[in-house]
Amino acid sequence: MPERRKPVASTPCATGCPELSFWTWRLPKRLLSADSETPARLESEGLAVAGTRFTYATGRLILWSADANGVDAQGDVLRQGRIARLAVADPRLSPYGAATFQAMTRLGVLESLRPRLVRGESIGQAWQFAASGNAQAGFVALAQVWEGGRIARGSAWLVPADLHAPLRQDAALLAPGRQHAGARAFLDFLKGPQARAIIRDHGYEL
Repeated sequence: MPERRKPVASTPCATGCPELSFWTWRLPKRLLSADSETPARLESEGLAVAGTRFTYATGRLILWSADANGVDAQGDVLRQGRIARLAVADPRLSPYGAATFQAMTRLGVLESLRPRLVRGESIGQAWQFAASGNAQAGFVALAQVWEGGRIARGSAWLVPADLHAPLRQDAALLAPGRQHAGARAFLDFLKGPQARAIIRDHGYEL
């Protein structure tokens, strides 16, 4: 069995896993990241080809409950004391977690909600807490609950984008793929109308 390498990338998935880390069994030629910092760092270290980095999607943060009446459209529930357990992603590990804490801070509700927070290691785990009912609501990614152009179930408040740093997700050509026509063609495809429509349909902005 080949040696397991450390995770080098994250990618959004069709089922709404914006930070689904994967393990690599061979050296990759392209990177689809769940953040913008990782591709920028790899480019600065010479591990990604300069000039190939671009934003292929921008995520949106929402407050979501599996209960159809759990969250109001203005997010006022955050100030009403009705949420006993609120799922969040760890801000040290997750871009969505960092955005969550930025939003709560700017809303002035972080300290009142802090004792009620249930932390997941990723946005996927935060969604699991909220979807299972172990938390009454959670800050999750829109992509996790978006289906057919709407929230698939439950209730939600779309967090205004100006309450947190942009959730940009960047792609880049890695150094081993410099001469790989297929890798370059895939990145070109991501910039085209077909891919952009797919990305938008899964709850991301462009």
